[in-house]
Amino acid sequence: MSDTSAKLVIRNIGMILSGKMEVPIFDGDCLIAHDGKISAWGYEKDMDCEAATTEVDAHGATLAPGLIDSHVHPVVGDYTPRQQQLGWIDSTLHGGVTTLISAGEVHMPGRPKDIVGLKAMAIASQRWYENFRPSGVKVHAGAPVIEHGMVEEDFAEMAKAGVTLLGEVGLGTVKDGKTAAQMVGWARKYGMQSTIHTGGPSIPGSGLIDADMVLETGTDVVGHINGGHTALPDDQIICLCEGCKAALEIVHNGNERAALLTLNTARELGKLDQLILGTDGPAGSGVQPLGIMRMVAMLSSLGDVPAEIAFCFGNGNTARQRKLDTGLIEIGKCADFVLMDQAQHAPGKNMLESVQLGNLPGVGMTVIDGVVRSLRSRNTPPATRLPELVVGTLGT
Repeated sequence: MSDTSAKLVIRNIGMILSGKMEVPIFDGDCLIAHDGKISAWGYEKDMDCEAATTEVDAHGATLAPGLIDSHVHPVVGDYTPRQQQLGWIDSTLHGGVTTLISAGEVHMPGRPKDIVGLKAMAIASQRWYENFRPSGVKVHAGAPVIEHGMVEEDFAEMAKAGVTLLGEVGLGTVKDGKTAAQMVGWARKYGMQSTIHTGGPSIPGSGLIDADMVLETGTDVVGHINGGHTALPDDQIICLCEGCKAALEIVHNGNERAALLTLNTARELGKLDQLILGTDGPAGSGVQPLGIMRMVAMLSSLGDVPAEIAFCFGNGNTARQRKLDTGLIEIGKCADFVLMDQAQHAPGKNMLESVQLGNLPGVGMTVIDGVVRSLRSRNTPPATRLPELVVGTLGT
């Protein structure tokens, strides 16, 4: 490494969660990153911790890959007109989430539905979140909602301009599986990942998307399989779990009973690696800064899943299904982390046991690209142990 490289050292880590279901807890008490990328982890006594430009003393807190919200509806900057709220992305960071993925900028007032307009908005949305990261949070946006009249060249044009996502299939005028499958195929040809609305209508203009259409369309992500808000009947959810090789997305804004049905069915089928988490916010139920953390605690406690596995649903699984360069403790991955600990006076012998009892942990710090972005969370309960920024400054 050059003498001018940025070096992050996090020492005195109590536990390292990997994001990997196959090995959810790594040995070690120290992690090092250079220029925003993970370079090493293990025991401090065996590592070169000198010349850190940023040094964090974790004071025994747990380090995990930053959480990923697989399903949000951003509009512009850190503002959502759906709830007339400023700073919702910053609040989400205080819930341990470092990456957001748009399922469509559908709450934009006057959202264009003509082909020229929807392409322009998708490209603009991708650009403004690429150029402006609220509180450092990574927002993958610019997710057009497909409409009748689109042709293959439209997808090629958007992909060339940097658009990598499709908004929820079914929120536009395309509501038949044959047409949707053709457009999803065009999108995939040009490297664009797709999500489909699943369940009953959520906003004016949307409609019921049942299991048959989901299967026929063949998107990369089964969006809110537990409904957003309204879930499909049990037999259709089971059918989707059985028939889909795609990511099975469970959201905070959906039906909790259907979420547990999805979890239990996926476990029986050996498909827990396909489970990913989102909030589906901002929405009619509001902004949910702790939505991903609450889903981890709910699925762990009511679904009888070890907490270290449930955390993987919220980072590593999503990273793999979404092909992201974050969400896992791996050399070369982005140094995006959440440091957290058992909430003060919460039951349980440690943080993981407390989460499996249904309690939220306290977030003490977030790190994005090797830069400390937030300290003690203003949204979670206070953590028993708090990390300390010893060397360096808080990113702005």
